Amino acid sequence: MNGAQWAGLIAALMVAANLLCLAVAFVRLRRKQAPSRLQKLAPPVTIVRPVCGIETFSRETLTSGLELDYPHYETIFCVADGHDPIVPLIEELIGIYGADRVRLIVGDVAVSANPKLNNCVKGWEAARHDWVILADSNVLMPKDYVQRLMASWREDTGLVCSTPAGSRPGCFGAEVECAFLNTFQARWQYAGEALGFGFAQGKSMLWNKPFLDANGGIAALAAEIAEDAAATKLVRKAGKHIHLVGQPFEQPLGPRNLRDVVQRQFRWARLRRVTFLPFFAPEILVGPLVPAVLAGFGAPGFGFPAWLGVLAVLVLWYAGEIVLARSVGWFLNWRTPLAYLARDLAFPGIWAYAFVAREVSWRGNAMKIKADGEDELNRAVPALSAVTMRSDGRP
Repeated sequence: MNGAQWAGLIAALMVAANLLCLAVAFVRLRRKQAPSRLQKLAPPVTIVRPVCGIETFSRETLTSGLELDYPHYETIFCVADGHDPIVPLIEELIGIYGADRVRLIVGDVAVSANPKLNNCVKGWEAARHDWVILADSNVLMPKDYVQRLMASWREDTGLVCSTPAGSRPGCFGAEVECAFLNTFQARWQYAGEALGFGFAQGKSMLWNKPFLDANGGIAALAAEIAEDAAATKLVRKAGKHIHLVGQPFEQPLGPRNLRDVVQRQFRWARLRRVTFLPFFAPEILVGPLVPAVLAGFGAPGFGFPAWLGVLAVLVLWYAGEIVLARSVGWFLNWRTPLAYLARDLAFPGIWAYAFVAREVSWRGNAMKIKADGEDELNRAVPALSAVTMRSDGRP
């Protein structure tokens, strides 16, 4: 075989690997889970939700967590600033659902440079129950939210979590974000978990409080700038595993500026590059760019024009993604394939930039995420406290 033919063969193998991972994610997402022992026991639960500022769907998402079909649970809202505009809504919800079920805790504890984590500390310490869910304010909780988290808990589990499923985009920029969140990130999360590589995701995390307290407590999640990266390493070090819920929970988006979407993806890419470099480096191979280029170079070696090789890769790549999206409700409208294309055009630049640039923007604050033994943040940015940066964990 000549060089062109080898390139074509490698491209074909990469497309086959992508389709295989799509199939693994399809089976994992469609599989019905039998009730776990923990789910049958139905122990009381504390839900800790850091909040900051009013968002498009704040009332709906926060209320959803107060109307769950679960027998024994309490909700603790944590806000860093007592004058935050979200406080009147929380107080209204306390009046409706009762102070015995809903509490508001004001003030953060600076255990890290991560404002979301700082905002959760008092809530964690005030939790009355041994099972605690840390959930972002923009997670839309279905009635069986707690049961679905508990259904994935096994004897070897250290953490159950859920990646967000983007929904209700208000513009094309938000549709591109759905393309990143759903058939890109969530798909690979589920495929990775099925292959034994579970990673934590900070959107919804079910913890056994005694387990985490015995391993350093919530402050141990400050070991990395991203609490989910710290959680992943902590759980693995303890010899436990991370599992995902059967199907991810919804995160309604509303309108999103495309530039902000790309900036968020860069921030997350930089965090992955710093915390999990061996896994981040090959991420460039999970998009269609490399196999398309190889197919374009290799097609003439098999007697086909280069453009046909590129087209074949793109058709197979996106056809598989569309099938998965339709099967699990992630296909939004006729623009969805265009959102996939926009995502894949942007991602190589995001991936490359994560290697060379340190500074990112987080809620309008300049932030330098350093690597390999350096401080995570540029301390010239004063503490990046929850007073100057949103702390609800919204991407």
